Amino acid sequence: MALLKSGWLWRQTAILKRWKLNWCDLWIDGSLCFYKSDSRRELEQRVSLKTSCIDVRSGLECGGVNPPESNPRENLVVIHFREGSTLNLCANSEDESLAWKLTLLETRRNPVFAYDPYDDSYQAVPMNGYHTVYITPGAGPGTHQVIVQRDPFDGVAESVALGLLAGMAAGAAMRSFLWMPFFFC
Repeated sequence: MALLKSGWLWRQTAILKRWKLNWCDLWIDGSLCFYKSDSRRELEQRVSLKTSCIDVRSGLECGGVNPPESNPRENLVVIHFREGSTLNLCANSEDESLAWKLTLLETRRNPVFAYDPYDDSYQAVPMNGYHTVYITPGAGPGTHQVIVQRDPFDGVAESVALGLLAGMAAGAAMRSFLWMPFFFC
């Protein structure tokens, strides 16, 4: 996956509404990742923009949001999601907030293309946030960190089938115990 934009952004927490400074990576598949530092070792949050984002606003368009101390209102970026929630961000300058807004909107809309060497053509690839591999720079020179994200519902069907089978076996065993008093009469 290709990295479209990265940098430091202030992010407002959902519960306490405090502002935290995070390193942010925006990937071509629409994933916006928040890290504690620019080393990208501790992922704090990942948001999929292609599936959940409906609008991005910046600057004075962000009504009702107060920026962190010593930052003007023009530096704000607010992402609106389908379920009605928002993600409040604040850049270090007005130009940077506008650049983030334009990149976020472009990422949300544009499809991802993959090169097929057998057909010598590019084809649109439907991307989801899972089954994705990210390759980021590692700690030392020449090293890379590989992050593989899997679908959290992998294996659910097998678990449900095993649970149904165990339930049927337990039910059959309980039925046999219900007939036991008739055998002793």
